[in-house]
Amino acid sequence: MTLIKTAAAVLLLLVTAACTNPDRFGGNAGAGGGLDANGGLAGSASDPSSPVYFNQTIGDRVLFAVNTSTVTPEGQAILNGQAQWLLTNADYRAVIEGHADEQGTREYNLALGFRRANAVREYLVSRGVPTDRLEVTSFGKERPVEICSQEVCYAQNRRAVTVLSFSAITS
Repeated sequence: MTLIKTAAAVLLLLVTAACTNPDRFGGNAGAGGGLDANGGLAGSASDPSSPVYFNQTIGDRVLFAVNTSTVTPEGQAILNGQAQWLLTNADYRAVIEGHADEQGTREYNLALGFRRANAVREYLVSRGVPTDRLEVTSFGKERPVEICSQEVCYAQNRRAVTVLSFSAITS
């Protein structure tokens, strides 16, 4: 039994040691590597081609009023930024997730989530994003970001979220 424990400890030590090499991915990160063309850290919120920049600077979600799928002027401003980013970064696809608050039936909220996701998709398409790079899905009221029975929570759950995935588009 102690032989197994000793072997497990040695294996754990080796695995941990392998994870501490800062250049294990060949990025030369310790020598100033990993910077984008603008001098920001590649993949960070300061890198305009990064999904993190998309999520944090442009915004990955659009909020909706009660029982509607109409994109608001605030939502249009966010979607204009999303469209520009998607057109500039053609290697990314997006899944638009429609969500609803907890009010109403499951079926109603799934349908409302689809209408919201489709409204966002149609807006992005109207701004030039190719339809084959966009998918829609609905989670209805199943994935709330805020949980409480107050309007402040409901308002955050009535949304469409654009989720990016890297996928080299082949023609």
